[in-house]
Amino acid sequence: MSTDALRKRYDDAAQGHLLTFWPKLSEAERTSLQGQLEALDIERVNRIFKKAIASEKELANPSTPADPIEPLPKDLSDSVVGNPAKEREWAKVGLEAVARGEVGVLLMAGGQGTRLGSSAPKGCYDIGLPSHKSLFQYQAERIARLQSVAAAQAGKDSVVIPWYVMTSGPTRRDTEEYFKSHNFFGLDPKNVIFFEQGTLPCLTMDGKVFLDSPSRVAVAPDGNGGLYAATRAPLTPGDKTHTVLSDLAKRNIRYVHAYCVDNCLVRVADPVFLGYCISKDVECAAKVVPKASPTESVGVVAYRGGKPSVVEYSEISKEQAERVDENGELTFRAGNIANHFYTTAYLNKVESFEEDLAFHIARKKIPHVDLETGQVVKPTKPNGMKLELFVFDVFPHTERFAVLEVARSEEFSPLKNAPGTGSDNPETSRRDLLSQHKRFLESAGATVKEGVEIELSPLVSYAGEGLDSVKGKTFSKSGIVSSVEELDVLV
Repeated sequence: MSTDALRKRYDDAAQGHLLTFWPKLSEAERTSLQGQLEALDIERVNRIFKKAIASEKELANPSTPADPIEPLPKDLSDSVVGNPAKEREWAKVGLEAVARGEVGVLLMAGGQGTRLGSSAPKGCYDIGLPSHKSLFQYQAERIARLQSVAAAQAGKDSVVIPWYVMTSGPTRRDTEEYFKSHNFFGLDPKNVIFFEQGTLPCLTMDGKVFLDSPSRVAVAPDGNGGLYAATRAPLTPGDKTHTVLSDLAKRNIRYVHAYCVDNCLVRVADPVFLGYCISKDVECAAKVVPKASPTESVGVVAYRGGKPSVVEYSEISKEQAERVDENGELTFRAGNIANHFYTTAYLNKVESFEEDLAFHIARKKIPHVDLETGQVVKPTKPNGMKLELFVFDVFPHTERFAVLEVARSEEFSPLKNAPGTGSDNPETSRRDLLSQHKRFLESAGATVKEGVEIELSPLVSYAGEGLDSVKGKTFSKSGIVSSVEELDVLV
């Protein structure tokens, strides 16, 4: 695109100020800025801004009737808790889909471990296990184990679960290098596909795009809901037709499990969840855990205005939060854990209603270049906004939706806070994972003495299976177990 055409496009969009410093830029700087501006869909940015502002005003207007918040209809939800027969039935359906090669996994792993005191990608974090395995390694080994279990049950030589790892601009290079330096944790590199979360420009309060240098637009990640647009973006600059969605189609993947990297207990490509969703013939679903208490600060999956939504804890009244059903359980208890199922047909459909989604506004202190002086300004109070989508913003647009409740102790222990903070930190993650391994052994008929810590590699057992040989044994020594045979050393 010529400079004149580019300038006209941005003038027409009322964003011509982004070329303020053009006459003073070097050739390299001009090339860089032109590349950014050509790639940016500035008309879409303007539409997103207008819709976000309009939506915010509508919600803040006291005369706007609030959509009623109601519990999920009973036929849309079920639970594995206390339902071993259903769990086995769903697991069989899910494993068969895995064995047919119809299941893929989307990992949201764009964040850095900043709050944990680390600048590395969060998935590289070591929660202090005896093995010192990272979150990435644990999840990779769960995929490897599940591939083996599914192949064995189906009488196949091998089964593949492709793993699509969504990074961000700041974490892309480090994530890829980490996987390469660890030989992809035993997975075939061609089945681990890296892609990048999108960004949106940072805006002034009246919707003007900031420059963070005379030749660079200020941008920020577009939220975990950027996952959907990212699946449509080219995986490499050289081939604009190769995307996550095209790769899923090429592999004939029908079902996708998506989750966040920071949960050490996550069951990657969980056959039970997959089987439940396939059996109910839904296009999108959420896995949830029961709220720990009425006041727990967690969003819940509920109905808002007759449509499935995630309702933030601040939007639910005290009376609603404390309400119980006929079983004495909280009526609004479906705690959201960012753990989702999609059909690939649904992921392809998101683009058709994405324009209807209102981005959320986060008002922030945004460093920028003063357009008159060219100097960098570091504000002391919020001066602009970042726009983001949440991964659950698509729920209200889902025609066939369902929720599966699972036990928190078995499937959810998030890593959010720094060491020593008391909750959702490395110490609680370590404790919860090792406690689960103890339960696996005890459920298989073993006794684990008080104070003994045994870490079971995911390559040994995905969810407690394959441990029949420990029945009747008493374990008195702590240790790391990489094969079932190694357990005998700890008796």
